[in-house]
This record gives sequence, structure tokens and C-alpha cells, in this order.
Amino acid sequence: MSALVHDGTAMLGRHLRRIRRAPGVPVLTQTMPITMLLFFGYVFGSALAMPGGQYRAYLLPGLLAATASNGIMTGMFQAAQDSHRGVMDRFRTMPVSRAAVPLGQTAADTLLTAAGMVPLALVGLAVGWRIGGGPLHALAAFGVLLLFRLATSWVGCWLGLLIHNEEAAGQLGSATFILPLLSGAYIPTDGMPGWLRTVTEWNPISAVATAVRELCGNTRPAADAAWPLLHPVAGSLLWSLVLLAVFVPLTVRRYAHGGK
Repeated sequence: MSALVHDGTAMLGRHLRRIRRAPGVPVLTQTMPITMLLFFGYVFGSALAMPGGQYRAYLLPGLLAATASNGIMTGMFQAAQDSHRGVMDRFRTMPVSRAAVPLGQTAADTLLTAAGMVPLALVGLAVGWRIGGGPLHALAAFGVLLLFRLATSWVGCWLGLLIHNEEAAGQLGSATFILPLLSGAYIPTDGMPGWLRTVTEWNPISAVATAVRELCGNTRPAADAAWPLLHPVAGSLLWSLVLLAVFVPLTVRRYAHGGK
């Protein structure tokens, strides 16, 4: 365990330095939600049933949840890049814990996300979002978001090791943009057709977005919503823990076996 902590800390530092030297992708992924908040909130907000200000308050937690889900894209690209360029092979020749390498990547990604969510929340407050549940509930909401980001980062890391190609990972990563669209992140699910509503309400992003809304004292889901939306905090934690339980061992095994 001490070796894992020591090696994981070293890998964490390596990824943080890497992000500092090449900030393009992190800056893009962190500024895009702010752009979407302003564009969707002011351009589309007046066209929805909710008044514009209320829609922006509804939208902000969804964008935070979508940001948390982007761990799939960034984790996949970073792991595929290191694998494609031979960095993973060099690490395997060193006396480093096998779990430390993906752990350092996912931990660095989660820390970066924690910092990136702050300006998004501040812009949300400026355009009408309010935290009505108190500071402890707000901290719990950000805890839910960061746990989900950690889980999706492990998913992305496994996919990156599986793909083993930097260009392919970049192309596939852009396709993950559709995942928040098939959720309740941007619009309520109760007006959707039956089959689509089922898909969106069982999407983990919907549970995370609803958990943030509930903890921050925002809107509640419809009474006939699916279980993860009626119990969003429990649903979010369950989804995150299941993803971690599945993809942490898969990722460590994939890395240890050289992507085979």
C-alpha cells in the first residue's frame, strides 16, 4: 500500500506537470461548459416552458454533471496518447506499482476538474443559479460530481488502453458529447417519449444532475420518474461505485498486460 501511495503520488505529479506544459485540451474542456451555459441559457432558455432565469438555474447542475462525465473523453485521450507514444511501455520496465500509473492519471484529472468547476459555478451564480440547500449540501453536491468524474476517468483510461491509438481516441472522444444529450442534463425528461424517457432517466448523468439540483435546493423530478431520479444522491453514488468496481481492476489488468 505504501508503494502504491508513493508511486501514485509521483504519477500524479507527472500528470499535473504534463497538463501545465500542454494546457490546450484542459482549457477547452473547462471553458466549453461556460460557453454552453451562456448560449443555451440565453438563446434557448426563452423558447422552453420554464422562464429564462429558471432554465439557467436548471441548466447549470446539468452542465456540471456533463463536465463530470467528460472524464471518459479526457481519460481515453491521455491513456491512448501515452500508450501510442510508448510511455506506458517505459513505465512497465520501471519498479512502479501497476495500479499507480492509471491512479495518477485519474487523480490528476479529478483535481483539475475540481478547479475547473469553480469558474463554471461562479458564472452560474452570476446568471441566476442559486444554492438553496446551504453550504454543506453544496459541498456534498460537488463531492458527488467529483466522485462521478473519478469513475468516468477510470472508464476513459481503460478505453484509451484498449484503443491504443491517439488519433482514434480523439475521434471517439468527440462522440461522447452525445451522452449528456441522452440525459436529463439539459432538459426535463418528463416530456420525452416513453422509450427515450426510460433511456435518459437511467443514464448515470441524469442521476448526477438531479442529485446536484436536489442538494442545491433546485427543481425536483416528476413523481413518476425512474428510481435513480427519485433517489438521485443514492443513484449517483451507486452508479459511481459500480463504475469504479468494474473499471479499476479492468484498467489495472489492461495496463499490467501491456494492452493485451
